[in-house]
Amino acid sequence: MAGTSPLPRWAPTPSPSRPLWRWGGGGTLDAAAPHGGAAGAGGWSIGSVFTWATGVCRQHCGGAASNGAPAGGVGGVCVTGTVGCELVPPLPLASPTSVGADAAVFLTWEDVRVTVAGGGSGSPPVEILGGVSGYARPGEVLAIMGASGSGKTTLLDTLAGRLGPSMNKTGLISINGRQEKLAYGTSAYVTQDNVLMSTLSVREAVYYSAQLQLPDTMLASEKRAHADRVIRDMGLGDAMDMRIGGRITKGISGGQRKRVSICIEMLTWPRLLFFDEPTSGLDSAASYHVMSHIARIAVHEGMTVVSAVHQPSGDVFELFHGLCLLAAGKTVFFGTTSDVTEFVTLNGFPCPQLRSPSDHFLRTINKDFDEETVESSKASRKAAAEAIDILTTAYKSSSYAEKATYQIVEMKHMDGVSFRRREQASFSTKLLVLTRRSFLNMHRDIGYYWMRLAIYMIIGACLGTIFYQLGYSYSSIKSRCEVIMYGTALLTFMAIGGFPSFVEDVKVFRKERLSGHYGVSEFVISNTLSATPYLSIIAVLPGAMLYYLTGLTKGADHFIYFVIVLCICCLLVESMMMIIIAAIVPDFLMGIIIGAGVQGVMMLNGGFFRLPSELPKPVWKYPCYYISFHKYAVQGFYKNEFMGLSFPSDQLVESNVTISGVQVLKRKLQVEMGYSKWVNLAILCGMMVLYRLIFFVLVKIAEEIWPKLRAKRGCVR
Repeated sequence: MAGTSPLPRWAPTPSPSRPLWRWGGGGTLDAAAPHGGAAGAGGWSIGSVFTWATGVCRQHCGGAASNGAPAGGVGGVCVTGTVGCELVPPLPLASPTSVGADAAVFLTWEDVRVTVAGGGSGSPPVEILGGVSGYARPGEVLAIMGASGSGKTTLLDTLAGRLGPSMNKTGLISINGRQEKLAYGTSAYVTQDNVLMSTLSVREAVYYSAQLQLPDTMLASEKRAHADRVIRDMGLGDAMDMRIGGRITKGISGGQRKRVSICIEMLTWPRLLFFDEPTSGLDSAASYHVMSHIARIAVHEGMTVVSAVHQPSGDVFELFHGLCLLAAGKTVFFGTTSDVTEFVTLNGFPCPQLRSPSDHFLRTINKDFDEETVESSKASRKAAAEAIDILTTAYKSSSYAEKATYQIVEMKHMDGVSFRRREQASFSTKLLVLTRRSFLNMHRDIGYYWMRLAIYMIIGACLGTIFYQLGYSYSSIKSRCEVIMYGTALLTFMAIGGFPSFVEDVKVFRKERLSGHYGVSEFVISNTLSATPYLSIIAVLPGAMLYYLTGLTKGADHFIYFVIVLCICCLLVESMMMIIIAAIVPDFLMGIIIGAGVQGVMMLNGGFFRLPSELPKPVWKYPCYYISFHKYAVQGFYKNEFMGLSFPSDQLVESNVTISGVQVLKRKLQVEMGYSKWVNLAILCGMMVLYRLIFFVLVKIAEEIWPKLRAKRGCVR
């Protein structure tokens, strides 16, 4: 078995690329196509020349093959619809992001099967894909079509190496005849969901992404100009300065968000493009504009495009070069779009006049509504399940399946060029860009910190006026402890108020990390750097109001220690939220519930509600008391508050006696006095760093360990 490539993390980073297609001979060109590229669907002209990066031979063919050999550009076989095509060496014409040249991508897959564990214990696995084979070539757009639940997205994720850990894959997937993972910068994936930062404008979202993906060798002005050009190409020129919008603000439309997602992934002209429902949310005109632009780029740049589409319009369907029609995880047809109508008609399901072919195909094989039967050539009625059986059986024994097999064999033996790693932005550049973007997002998202600041100010005013000027009486000892514990518990507990916004950040991170834009370390460090100023503000302002209204120990050093501990505790809680999101739940409502529960348990074991000596030793004292950050925060505050003070004793117990702050700490509060308050602060900082490291490890495990375990179970890449 060939070596596996469990989880390619491809980064659409800038790279030099050369168009792999050259037009020549007596063909005509559409003047609107860039650099003489094909217009619209990227159709081929008479006498065109097909160029690919690994081609070194020159071979002529007189037209489309009629002997069963498939159309295409491998081994001297014609490109679909061409006459007089020839294989020639690549031309040195650079793309807009050129820094060198990359090989074209010939992607093949054979007998790919994907299963998922059954619903109950002991139940057999459920098959999602059942022995699917096909290929995708440079300069062409392959459409994967089928009804809902047919396996379109699963096949796309399988080819892109993005299957979840619960899915098992078998089969052979080759790239240029090699079983290898794509190098960074050679692939991009546009997901069905538009995962974008809602507070940014269209221009900002694309420009920040360009700074992350494009290399440092490009000037900032060049990156901005390139980002603006890509935005205009997608018809978003009038919406450049509009906010994307989301939970709080409306922003741009859903169709415009889809086009922004496409802009971000197409910034660097990668060699291989995966699209999951690129036309969802778009009207017919926008769908045609977007897909025709993608098809033109594919032809001109020699890109290999694989797109899962649900129900394209007739005009959009004509833009596709190849079609993989799926039903219930099985191949109904694989071949050129010009052949599918003939295949369906020959097997008894002709397309009625004035009906879009794509609508007819999907209506024929959609068995979700089997009472809505399909028409046959004999005007009788057949159920969709029967139609699927007829078509899948007919395809297996047809010349179209032979053509596909022939092409796969040719591409597997081409001994293509391996991919090389593209140049990426440096670590420092990514860190700076992510910090700036995160800082801007936190500034604009009112729910992230500003609403919390307002609540904290109100709480600080309430607490300060209720416990106004505590004084130094014996009863003030208890009051000071209550102020410290309540302030610590509530202000840190309220840190989960930014959880919904943070969940949105993590979604963007997961999507961009999966595409290879940056790593976990850049995200963790940038999030910490951007959050610290805001957390400092919400610690200093309410902390100052609380501190001076209640009359806690005077002195700038005492106040500085107080606000630093508050800030670190808030950072620590946010770090704990990271772990909950990464390891337990991605849903913000469940995350808030779990986070609140964890903090509640920690609070109970912090040494205030029950003194350390009174805590039950199993579980609650060992280990809960020692892993609760409230213990170290509260004891640090106690030392900061009581060291150096003295109080009169309880007159009912002993009169005319003074109690020192050290006695209060040792006897009444049972504070550990073997180390100073700065050690408590250091422990809190260490816990914060530890939690963020745990988040880093959990993400790494999800990305690397699980795929390797899947590979050991027999997955082939």
